[in-house]
Amino acid sequence: MYDFHDLVTPETVLADIAAGTRKALFAHIAGVAERRCGIAAKLVADRLSDREKLGTTAFGGGIAIPHARIDSPDGVCGIFVRLDRPIDFGAVDELPVDLIFALFSPADAGSDHLKALARVSRALRDAAFRAKLRGAGSSDALYALLSGVEARDAA
Repeated sequence: MYDFHDLVTPETVLADIAAGTRKALFAHIAGVAERRCGIAAKLVADRLSDREKLGTTAFGGGIAIPHARIDSPDGVCGIFVRLDRPIDFGAVDELPVDLIFALFSPADAGSDHLKALARVSRALRDAAFRAKLRGAGSSDALYALLSGVEARDAA
């Protein structure tokens, strides 16, 4: 299975969040990033919005990976959100998005940023894994899936 324990914590995995627009979603993510990653909320919201202006971070199947390089965090910080209702994200397949994995990396993270994006992208392209994420009953269950607890407990 997949293991993102180095990117997320129980406090950065959120289930059934209400956000009717990307702007509202980014504001919610920004608040979590400020509390849990030590990054100013306004900076996070601005950087995510700026990145989306370059092109959507939604790649189909109801998935988006908004990301930004921000000098504040120590290493790569992730925030996973499952929305209560999908929102338009301008995805290439025109499907609304309900699973969002936001990533923040220091400006000098170099390949660590790209490796994290690739890992998350690979996992979220897995239809069976997406189905498990959508079917998880709580934030704790989502965290168990994302942190590899499920795989470690089975071993």
